[in-house]
Amino acid sequence: MDETPKIRLVILGGGKGGTALLNLLGHLPAVEILGIADKNPAAPALSLARALGITVVDDVVHLIAKTETNLIVDVTGDPTIKAIITAHKSLGTEVLGGAASKLLWNIVQHDAQMQTKLFQTEKLASIGTFSSGIAHDINNPLYLIMGLAENLLDETDTTRRREQTNDILGAVKRIATICQNLTHYARQSTPFDTTNVELNGTLDEALTIAHYATTPKDLSIVKDYANNPVITAKPEEMLQVFVNLMTNAIHAMEGKGHLTLLSECQDGIVRVSIRDTGCGIPQESLEKIFDPFYTTKQPGKGTGLGLHSVKTIVNKNHGQLSVSSTVGQGSNFQMEFPSASPT
Repeated sequence: MDETPKIRLVILGGGKGGTALLNLLGHLPAVEILGIADKNPAAPALSLARALGITVVDDVVHLIAKTETNLIVDVTGDPTIKAIITAHKSLGTEVLGGAASKLLWNIVQHDAQMQTKLFQTEKLASIGTFSSGIAHDINNPLYLIMGLAENLLDETDTTRRREQTNDILGAVKRIATICQNLTHYARQSTPFDTTNVELNGTLDEALTIAHYATTPKDLSIVKDYANNPVITAKPEEMLQVFVNLMTNAIHAMEGKGHLTLLSECQDGIVRVSIRDTGCGIPQESLEKIFDPFYTTKQPGKGTGLGLHSVKTIVNKNHGQLSVSSTVGQGSNFQMEFPSASPT
């Protein structure tokens, strides 16, 4: 069966509209973006386009005149551009501009807002799985504070009082760190608000949160990080991706085994792998695990949206997600993203 021909389009305008179109259309297999133009060389969509390997030009006429173009999308808001498009576009090339491009922009905004709400719902639901681990990590310093406070009531030695007070302060700071980690994880991201994300630090932060998923019995962590891998994404969403995958891995190993975190950079591509030595995923389930609401967990133990959200976030950031698994040996989730230069 012949594949459906791709829609080849060019984008005029590198502001929020151009950025949104790149985020929405850049990962669709049926769409090929031939180029983007904006008279402002610092327009945000242009740097994103370069990271994605999409042609960036300042010669608008040359871009408009491309004979292979099926569609020109004008999101410049410049009333003079319409005449330029009419004068130079190829016969048969369609134009989306004016009210039509405004409608498309509204649809893109609505879609992004709905996705953000879905991700947030899944994220907040997953926090419930951390409750026992959080309680364990908070109870230990609380008992320490209680014991030290009781000792202080009768302690008369100034040096000992100072030591015990410092121990109390240390325990309080540990509790505050736990609360800060959860607050950061629960924070809702905003549509189109992307920035450069350093992935090694995000992996470490995700590991701290994922530890709350269970009480580790004999869990060893292996880290093999490249030097400063950076991608363009939303920090909160990448944190959600890594927490989801690590939490699943820790659950699959029942708190004991080897968790391997790998990052590497090569030829403009950043790769991240999260491997476990858990129970593995049956072959017949591998095709379903990214479907919304599909879960192998017991009722009340999962929403079925975790891996669906992971795949959606990876795709919207122009990445690719793959998984390999062997029952009884473990699973490996690998992601690939276009590299971005650190700020």
